[in-house]
Amino acid sequence: MPITSAQKTAIEEVIDLLVSTTPARGKRQLSAMFMELVDRADWPEYYEVIPEPRCIGAVRASLEKNRYKEPLDAQIAADADTLKNVLETEWQKRSVLPAPPRHSPPPSSPQKVHGTLPAALPQLKMAQSTVSPTKPRAADATPATATTSTSAQAPKAAPRPSTPLQASSPEIDIDVNGMSPEPDGQTEDITMGSVAGEGDSEAIIRQLENSLPRWEGFGNLGWMSEVSKEQLLEIVLAIKSHKDIIGNRLAIALEAVPEDPTSPLLSYHSPLSLKLIEGRARSKSYETSKDFDLDMARLFEKARRWYEPGTEPYGRVLLLQRLYQAITSPSPPSGPPYTSSTNFASIRAGPGTARPLHSMDSEGVPGVTTYRVSTRDRTCVDEVHHKGWSIRLADWLHVSNPDDPSRPIVGQVFKCWISDEPAKKGQPGLSVCWYYRPEQTFHPAHAQFMDKEVFKTSLFADHPVEDVIEKIACQFTARHIRGRPRPPFWYPGWPLYVCHSRYNDRERLFVKIKNWSSCIPEEFRKNEEFMPIYPFERLVYPTKTGSPFVGKGAVKGPGGIGDPIERAEGEKIEGGGTGRKRVKRNAWPEVGPSSSLTKPTTVGTAATFGSTPTYYQQPPPQPPVQGHKPYSGSGDTKDRSMLTAAGNLTVPPLVEKLPPDTTKFFDRSPETNEVLWFAAPPLDVAHSPPPKHSLVYLHFLAKKRKEQGQEESSESMDVDDARAATTKKRRASVAPTMTEMMGSTWESVFGQVREA
Repeated sequence: MPITSAQKTAIEEVIDLLVSTTPARGKRQLSAMFMELVDRADWPEYYEVIPEPRCIGAVRASLEKNRYKEPLDAQIAADADTLKNVLETEWQKRSVLPAPPRHSPPPSSPQKVHGTLPAALPQLKMAQSTVSPTKPRAADATPATATTSTSAQAPKAAPRPSTPLQASSPEIDIDVNGMSPEPDGQTEDITMGSVAGEGDSEAIIRQLENSLPRWEGFGNLGWMSEVSKEQLLEIVLAIKSHKDIIGNRLAIALEAVPEDPTSPLLSYHSPLSLKLIEGRARSKSYETSKDFDLDMARLFEKARRWYEPGTEPYGRVLLLQRLYQAITSPSPPSGPPYTSSTNFASIRAGPGTARPLHSMDSEGVPGVTTYRVSTRDRTCVDEVHHKGWSIRLADWLHVSNPDDPSRPIVGQVFKCWISDEPAKKGQPGLSVCWYYRPEQTFHPAHAQFMDKEVFKTSLFADHPVEDVIEKIACQFTARHIRGRPRPPFWYPGWPLYVCHSRYNDRERLFVKIKNWSSCIPEEFRKNEEFMPIYPFERLVYPTKTGSPFVGKGAVKGPGGIGDPIERAEGEKIEGGGTGRKRVKRNAWPEVGPSSSLTKPTTVGTAATFGSTPTYYQQPPPQPPVQGHKPYSGSGDTKDRSMLTAAGNLTVPPLVEKLPPDTTKFFDRSPETNEVLWFAAPPLDVAHSPPPKHSLVYLHFLAKKRKEQGQEESSESMDVDDARAATTKKRRASVAPTMTEMMGSTWESVFGQVREA
C-alpha cells in the first residue's frame, strides 16, 4: 500500500528540515554535499565502493513520484541502512583509519540505549592503534585445557569516538635540554599557530603514540620461588574465594574480564582468564612456578587496563594483586582466609592520612613517612627485581594504597636497597617520594586540575617490593606539553601523569615548580638524558576539570575544600623551619588556556587561549613603598572577588575563552601576559581647554603697548601741555613682560660686545 498523503507531507517536512539545517554560527548549508551524487566520470571509484549510491535530491524526487510504498520497511529506511552498512564495512577495511564511533549514544545523552552495551559490564578502554595484533610468541603458547572460553559471552565495549588523524610529520629527535620549565628564550608567550587546538590535541597525541615502540613484556627476574603444583592450585583458589569484610567475593572483577586480548597494547596476545589459569593449575600443566607467576602477572595487567582507574572493580583488582604478591612473597601472611586492615599494604596509612615521624598533628596516622631518605640498616643497590619488573633509581611506580586500593600511590624511587635488619635480612625494598592526587589535597572550591595531574610532596616512605603494582611515568609540565617519554621510561598503555606544582601538606599550599631538576633524585639532576621525549607536532595542553569535591560525582577525601593554614611567626613547622609572617592572599593561582572550566580572572585581565599556563603561580610579594601607602580602610585584606562573594558554588563558573585569532589584536599585561580587558567602554567626554586670556584683555594689552611705544618716540619733542604729558605717563605705566625683559638684557649685553 502506498504511503498516505499525511505520511508524505511529514516526510517532506523532514527532508526540508534536513536541507535547511545550518550550523550554530554561519549560514552554510550542511546538506549541500549530500544533495546530488558525484559525477561518475570524475569519481568512478566512488561507484565501485558504493554500487547503489543515494542522495537527498534522489530521495526527494522518488517521494514526489510516489515510488515509496511504505514509510519504514521500504526504500527510505533501507537506503539509510545501506549507507550505514557500507560506511562501517569499508571504514573497517582500511587500517590507517581510526576505529568508527560507537553505535550507542554517550552516557550523557538523553536518548535511550537499546541493549547495545549491558550496563553491568565494565567499559573497555581500547587504545586506538593502527598496529594489527601480532601472532602470539612462543612463550605465549600455553597448553590448552578442557575449560571452555567465555569470551563469546562477554561483549566488548565500543571505543570512544575519535578525531580524524592529521597528516603525519617526519620524526624529529629533540629533547628539552636542562629540564627548563619553558623553551629557551621564551617565557609565557607562545607563537600563534604553535599550540594545538582542542579538537586537534587528541589526534596529535594518538598519532604519536601509535608510532611509538611497544612494551615487550615482563623480564626473567624477580619471580616467585619454586613450589609444588598443589600449592599453585591453592593460591588460585585463595584469590578466587577471597571476600571482603562484608562478604563480597572480589574475584568477580577478574572473572568479568574477557578471555581474549582486550587491547593491542598488552604485553601478550593469547587468551587468558582466571578460569583458564585455574584449569591449568588443576591439570598441573605448569612446568614451573615461574610460568604460573607469569600468567597471573599478565592477568592482573589485562584487568588493570580493562577497568577505569578509580572505580570499585579497578580497586578490587589491585587489592587481589597485592594479596597475591603477599601470598607468593618469602614471608606470606597466615591463611586462608586472609584478612588485613590495610588492604594488604605494608604501610598503615596512605597520602592524606599518613603523618611523618614525630608528627605534632592530632589527626592522621603518625610515623608512616619521613622528610629524608634513610640509609640506616640497609645496603643501597642500583636496581631490584620483582615479578618481572626491573626497578631502578628514579623510576615511577604505582604503589599499593592502604586507604583506597582504587587510587594507588604515585611515587618516584629515590633509593633501591637490600635490608640488613635481622628480621628482614636480604629482602629488597624501595624509598619512594610520594605524589598527591587532587582528591588528597586541600584546595579552594574554584580550583582546577589538569587531567592525570599529581603534586610533588616532601614525604618519603619505605616500601617492600611487594607493594609495587606496576611501573608508570610522570612528566613535568615543560615536557608533557611537548611530547611523550621515550623507552624505557614509558610505553604506550602505561599510566602517565603530569606534575606542575609542589604541595605543602602542612600549610596546604601549592607552589609552582620552577626548577624541575630539584624534584628528581640527586644522581640524575645534572643528567640531560633523563626522560627524553618524542616530540609532538605542536604544543598540546591537557584538558582541565574542576575540584573532585565539587559538583556532580563529587568524591570523598582524605582531602577537601579548604584554605591555606596561616602559621604564626616563629612557630615551629614539621620537617624543620619556623612559621613566617606573610600577607594573606588568594593561594590558588590563575588557570591555564586549555581548561574547559576556567576561573574568573582578576579585574583588568582575561585568561587567554594562546598563552602558557600560569595556574598555581603565586604573585610576587610587593616591597613596601616609603612615604606612600595606599588607603586600606581598617587594614582589611579580605579577598573581595566575585567568586568569593558568591560563596562555594555547586558547579564551577563557566567562562568563555578568547580564541587566539582574537587575542592577538589586543594588548597584554606586562606582569601576567594576559589580555587587558575592561568592563565597559571608555567614556567619551570632551576635555576642558586650558584657561586663556579673553579678547578684551588681549586688546587692552596691545593698546597699552602701542601707547608706550608712542611715548618713547615723543621724548625728544616739546610737550605743550605738561598735565597731558603727566597723565599720559601715568596711564602708560605697564610692567614689561618677561620676554621683553630678556630681549632687552640680551641686546644690552651683546650690543656692548659688538661695540667693543
